[in-house]
Amino acid sequence: MTAKVLNYLPNALHFGKFVLCLVIVNGTSTERVGGEELRVVPNRIELLGHDAGAGVLVDLLEQTIEMGPRYSDVTGRAIYHSSDPNVFTVDRHGVVRSQANGQGTLTVEYAEHRKLVPVVVRAAGVRRNYHFERDIIPLLSKFRCNSSGCHGKAEGQNGLKLSVFGFDPAADHDALTKEGRGRRTNTAAPLSSLLITKASGGLPHGGGVRIVPGSREYTRLSEWIQAGTPVGDDDAPMISQIELQPQDRPLEMKWQQQLRVKAVYTDGSTEDVTSTATYQVNNDGLASVDSEGLITIGEHPGQVAVMASYMGQVATFKALIPQQVYSVVDAEYRVRNAIDHQVNRQLRRLRIVPSPRATDAEFMRRVYLDVIGTLPTAVEAESFLTSEAVDKRQRLVDQLLNRPEYADLWSLRWADVLRVDRQSLGHKNAQSYYRWIRTQFAQNRPFDEFAHEIVSAAGLLAYQPAGHFYQVVKTPGERASTLSQVFLGVRIACAECHHHPFDRWSQTDYYGMAAYFQGVSTKTTARGPLLTVGKTASLPHPRTRAPIAARPLASEALTDASDPRRGLADWMIDPNNPYFARAAVNRVWAKLLGRGLVEPVDDFRDTNPPSNSQLLDVLAEHLVQSKYDMHALIRFITNSETYQRSSTPNKSNFDDEGNYSRGLLKRMDAEVLYDAINQVAGAVEKFRGVPHGSRAIQLWDSEVQHDFLGLFGRPQRKTSCECERVGQVSVGQVLHVLNSPEIEAKLRHPQGLVLRLTKQHSENGELTTALYLTFFGRLPSPEELDVGATHLGQSADRSAAAVDLSWALLNSLEFLFNH
Repeated sequence: MTAKVLNYLPNALHFGKFVLCLVIVNGTSTERVGGEELRVVPNRIELLGHDAGAGVLVDLLEQTIEMGPRYSDVTGRAIYHSSDPNVFTVDRHGVVRSQANGQGTLTVEYAEHRKLVPVVVRAAGVRRNYHFERDIIPLLSKFRCNSSGCHGKAEGQNGLKLSVFGFDPAADHDALTKEGRGRRTNTAAPLSSLLITKASGGLPHGGGVRIVPGSREYTRLSEWIQAGTPVGDDDAPMISQIELQPQDRPLEMKWQQQLRVKAVYTDGSTEDVTSTATYQVNNDGLASVDSEGLITIGEHPGQVAVMASYMGQVATFKALIPQQVYSVVDAEYRVRNAIDHQVNRQLRRLRIVPSPRATDAEFMRRVYLDVIGTLPTAVEAESFLTSEAVDKRQRLVDQLLNRPEYADLWSLRWADVLRVDRQSLGHKNAQSYYRWIRTQFAQNRPFDEFAHEIVSAAGLLAYQPAGHFYQVVKTPGERASTLSQVFLGVRIACAECHHHPFDRWSQTDYYGMAAYFQGVSTKTTARGPLLTVGKTASLPHPRTRAPIAARPLASEALTDASDPRRGLADWMIDPNNPYFARAAVNRVWAKLLGRGLVEPVDDFRDTNPPSNSQLLDVLAEHLVQSKYDMHALIRFITNSETYQRSSTPNKSNFDDEGNYSRGLLKRMDAEVLYDAINQVAGAVEKFRGVPHGSRAIQLWDSEVQHDFLGLFGRPQRKTSCECERVGQVSVGQVLHVLNSPEIEAKLRHPQGLVLRLTKQHSENGELTTALYLTFFGRLPSPEELDVGATHLGQSADRSAAAVDLSWALLNSLEFLFNH
C-alpha cells in the first residue's frame, strides 16, 4: 500500500470522511509445474472496510512453437480456499470479501498447480460512508435504469426521469429522494422503498427484476437509504480512471477470459468494480461478454475488443483470435510494400493463409470500379489482358487517376458526407458547392488544404463555395459534430446532452468545439450569400452555465484573432493530430478494400480500436509524408499485394472478413451499379434536371427522383454519416434486377450494345467472347464458351438468345458485385 493511501485511512476514520473500501496491491505470483506456470494476479491482497472485495485472475502459462508464450484463463475453473473464513471469504469466481480484521491465506488450486496468496483485512468494522455519485449512480447505470430506453429517455418512464447515464447526479438525487411523494426512498423503512421493491421484483415493474434480493447491489441500495440517502461529501475522492486486466491477449476459439476492472480515484485509492462495471463487445460475431466481465470467444478468427465502462471512464481489452487447425509455417506471404508487411504479420499471428494474387482480369475490373466507378469496356479489357508489360497494373492505376470519372466518383462520395443538399441550399448554391468539391478532386488538391478551406471558409460564397457547408449545417453544435465526424472520424454528438457512453468526450469537449462556430452566420446581400464570422469563442455549459472557451478535442484552446476557426483548422490538419490523417486513410481504405480498419469508418474511439493499428499508422504516415496527396495514397494501396489478392477463399480464410487475407465481395454503390447496367446495355439515361448523357455518378443532386437509385441505397444527405448509404442486399433489389421491364428494354433495344454485338459477330463463339468481355471484363472459360455458343446456335431467334444470355450474365454475382 502506498504511503499516500496509508496516511489517508486514519484521517478518514477520525474525521468521518469518505472511507476507502478496497485497496489491491498489484503484483503477479507464478508457480511452475511440469513446464507450465500458474499465474495469479494480484500476488497480495489488502482489503479495507466493511464487505470490501477483490477478485483474482488465474492464468496457466504455456509455451507454444508458433504463438510463443500463451496464457489461458482458468479463473472460472480454479478452486479457491480461505485459510480463515472468519477473516475473509472467497467465492467460486475467485472474489475475496472482508469479514473481520486479520490476516490469512488464499489458496488457489488448478490441476496439479497450487498457489498461496496473502490476504490482509483492515478496518472491517468501518462501514462505507455513502456517496450518491460514487456508490449509487454506478448501480443505476449497471442495470440500465438511466439508459435512454428506460428512465433516462426524454420524458422519463412512469413518472421517474433520470439523467442519461447519470450525467446530472444532483437532479437524479432529487428525483429519487424528493419526488414521488417520498415513496421512492423511504428512510424509515428502506426495504419498502419503491426503488428497492420495483427493482427487485417486489412490485410490478416494466423493466422486470433488475436487482436480485440479497445481492450486494440490493444491500448497497438499502444501506444507502437507511443511512438517510446522503449526497456525500463534496471533497470525497472521485474517479480519475479505470484499469482493466488483462489489456490484450491471444485467445483460442471457444476459450473464455475473465476481466477485472479497478477504479482509481483522485486520492490514489483503488477499488475492484468488476461486478459494477458495464461491458460491450465491438463484434458479436467474434465474442460475447456477460455482465460480470466474462468473455466467451466464438468460432471465427480475427481481432475483437471488449469495452469496460464505469462512471464515465472506459478501458478496452483486445483479443487476437487465431485459427485453430491451420499451420502457417510453410505458407507464402507475398510482399510488395509496407502495407503487406503489416497485414501479413497479423495473418501469421491469426494462422490465416492469404489467397493468391488476383488474375489480371479480376484486378482490372476491381480497380476500375474502385477508382473510377466505371466498368472497363471490352476494348479496354482486351488491351490490358493482352499486354505483356511487367508494370501494367501500376500503369493502369495511373491512367485511371487521370480520367475525369475519378473526380466524378470521389466527389460524389464526399458530396454525400459534406451534405450537398439541394433542398437546404437551393439549386444554384448546391450546384456551386458540388462543383467546388469536384474541382478539388479533379486537380488532386492536397486533402489537408481541402479540409482547411471548408473549416475556415468566409466571405461571399460566390467566391468561397466551400462555405455553403455552413448554410446546410446551421447550428454551432451541429457544425462541430459534423466536422468532427467527417474529418476526424470522431462522433461527439452524444456529448451535447451527457458524457459519451462509449468514449471520453464530455459536454465540456462538445461545447468547446461548438464554441468555434458560435459567431459564424450567413446573410443575404446584393452580391449573394455572405458568410460572416464573429470573434466570440465561448459557450455556456448547459448545466453549470460556466463559459466554455473554444478548444479542440483533447487539446488546449487554439484561436485566431480574426477568426477562431483558423486555429481549429490549423490544429486539425497538423501532422501530429492523432485523428485527421488516420480518419482520411481509413475512409479511402474502406472504399478500396471493402471494410475500414476502424468500422464504422467515422467512429474512432478507444473502445472501437482498429483491426490493425500498425497498418493504420503506416497508411497515415504515408499520407502525411506525401503531403496529403490522395492519388499517392490510392497508388500505395492498389499497388500492394493485399489489395491485389483474389476474392476466392481457401480453407483457412473462408470465414475471415476483417483481416484482408482475400478480396471481399463489395456491392456496388447505387450510382455505380446503374451506370454499369447502362454501359453493358449501351443505353444513355436522361436524369431529370441534368444534361442528357449525364451518368449517375455525375449527379450532384441527391434529390433527383429515381426508383433504382432509391431502391439500391442512395443517401438523402440529411446527415454526414456513412451509414446513410445503404450497402446491404435486399430481396427487393434481387427481384428488381431479375424482373425489371426497364432493364429488359435496355438489353433488347435495337440500337443497344447487345444487338449491335450480335450483328457484328456472326460466329457464336466470338459473340459469347464479346459478351463476356463486355459484362465481366474477361474471356470466357472453355466450358462457358461452349455453353454460350451452344445456346446461341440452338435458338431460332439468335438476337433473342443473345439478350437471354446477356440477362443471365447481368444477374450473376460476378456482375452485380465488385470482387
